[in-house]
Amino acid sequence: MVSVAVPRRSAKKIQKMKHRRPTNPELLSAIGYLMRAGKQYQTPLWITIASFLGKSRRTRIVLNLGQVSKNLKGGEVIAVPGKVLGSGEPKEKLTIAAFKFSPRALVKVEKAGGRCIPFSRLVEENPRGTNVRLLR
Repeated sequence: MVSVAVPRRSAKKIQKMKHRRPTNPELLSAIGYLMRAGKQYQTPLWITIASFLGKSRRTRIVLNLGQVSKNLKGGEVIAVPGKVLGSGEPKEKLTIAAFKFSPRALVKVEKAGGRCIPFSRLVEENPRGTNVRLLR
């Protein structure tokens, strides 16, 4: 039996993957604002939205207008922690809060008489988060 010396890996080479966070300054400020609002108003909805926004790009939420309007019930505000795209037609007046909107989605929603607002405005208008539906 012959013994062979196997070199050990140094501690530098064996590292766990770092937990990465978003680097987009606009996204970071939105996450911080939602976390502060969640703690201030004791509303877990804002903290949940902030946690979805803090996830990786692969798991970030992207919805089409058709999907958003399909899940709408009367008088609700839709919150999408990600991006809303312009595929599909809005059925009625929509109020959608999202991190980003495609230009085509903005035009379609405003043409139907709805509103596209950022999360900061939604928190100002409705600090407790009542009548807000989170789509993911």
